[in-house]
Amino acid sequence: MPNYIAVVHKEPDSDYGVSFPDFPGCITAGKTIDEAKDLAHEALLLHVEGLREDGERLPTPTNLENIVADPENAEAMAFLVISVPDAPGKAKRINITMPEETLRRVDAAAKRRGLSRSSFLTRAAQEAMEQEGRNSTG
Repeated sequence: MPNYIAVVHKEPDSDYGVSFPDFPGCITAGKTIDEAKDLAHEALLLHVEGLREDGERLPTPTNLENIVADPENAEAMAFLVISVPDAPGKAKRINITMPEETLRRVDAAAKRRGLSRSSFLTRAAQEAMEQEGRNSTG
């Protein structure tokens, strides 16, 4: 699972802007640093998904030392490390059952993020397993 660096910038009277040196054009912003962090994660995953759909290879992640040393990042207020899941294998259709209210909330959350129900549930499962892995090794 490759890790990419996000650079957080903040100008007076502006939102927190986030860019990715390894992915020119992949940018986002948030009103708070926490919102910017969450949106950065989503933006990178969507960008990577598009690259993969187009059959493009992901760049080798630039190391943090080189990003910090770049004069363009001298004004950065923070650097985030965002993990990108390895390319998924072939998708398989499944049938699941869940409470109706939970399904409504899943659909609403997916819509807010611009995701399909399947993409949202897949990402939620992946994040839960990653968290579990971090908790068991710590």
